[in-house]
Amino acid sequence: MSEPTPSRPPARPTCLPATQAEQEARRARQAAALRANLQRRKQQTRARAEADQPTPPPPRS
Repeated sequence: MSEPTPSRPPARPTCLPATQAEQEARRARQAAALRANLQRRKQQTRARAEADQPTPPPPRS
């Protein structure tokens, strides 16, 4: 037991280059989808706020 146990490489690589690229692409797609959803929700909120505004009566002549 005087010799240290040699370190072994992991049984499965933590992340293959192709897998890492796929993960980065997926994160980029998710980020784009989240930004698009946020913009859509902001527009819906603005549209609802504008729809809730009472329309002023027409000017009397």
